[in-house]
Amino acid sequence: MAMKTVPRAKIEICSKELSKELNKIESRDRTPLWASAIATVGGIGKIKPGPGTWGSAVAVLLWVVISRLIPSDLHTVSLVVLSLVVIGVGIPAATEMVRTTGSKDPQSVVIDEVAGQWITLIAVPVAWKSLLVGFILFRGFDILKPPPIRRIEGLRDGFGIVLDDVAAGLYALILMHLFLHLGWS
Repeated sequence: MAMKTVPRAKIEICSKELSKELNKIESRDRTPLWASAIATVGGIGKIKPGPGTWGSAVAVLLWVVISRLIPSDLHTVSLVVLSLVVIGVGIPAATEMVRTTGSKDPQSVVIDEVAGQWITLIAVPVAWKSLLVGFILFRGFDILKPPPIRRIEGLRDGFGIVLDDVAAGLYALILMHLFLHLGWS
């Protein structure tokens, strides 16, 4: 029985792919705890299926709780500040996850969903209908990524991960306020 020879180029390609996968596995253990905790929102990003949807749902629930703890006249400014803080800590945390996992956009990173979802809810009544419409609008824009969101996603590391969701949140915010103005929500 004759042995089949495998072309050297094919062996090299397989070897490179195997090496990349092993590096990913090794690097998962090297993600600093602070980056993993922030980027995955305390592990929410590891829930399957649809970690982004879970991240958005948690963002809505967190806002409901936070909004109950502060006077209603501070809701808008508080959500703006919270969104900016999440963006500010989310970009470096997402960047660290990208660099240590070797994945361009790790699915477990959901801090970007928190930022985008909160932007969507700025100056929106904290009522179940408004929250549901805001949730659906943000998830729709985040999934569909209309222009220029897809281009923003191409930015390097955590900037692309977080800022594309910021853009989706801004789109959803505009449409949400149009709906509120028209009395649809």
